[in-house]
Amino acid sequence: MAEEQGIEKKEKQDNVIFVGKKPNMSYVLAAVTQFGDGQNEIYIKARGRSISKAVDVAEIVKNKFVQDAKVKDVTIGTDAVENENKEKINVSTISITLGK
Repeated sequence: MAEEQGIEKKEKQDNVIFVGKKPNMSYVLAAVTQFGDGQNEIYIKARGRSISKAVDVAEIVKNKFVQDAKVKDVTIGTDAVENENKEKINVSTISITLGK
């Protein structure tokens, strides 16, 4: 029905973890679970102040839980976002690819 109206549905990718305000170990558990479910590659993504938390999560997963995981790629960028005053502001982004 939504496709008939010209609205595209975004598919939820199982191997993408968006880091936000939860504790680090919540995201670590999600990453370890993805590797345990057979994913060979996961993406840890964050914006703004959560970037340092995303790096922490990737390092914890790599060094403590999945020793054979390697950082395959790190991509940084900027998103233009509107704040509550309808002003465009730039927000930094990061995407860390971990693979076995």
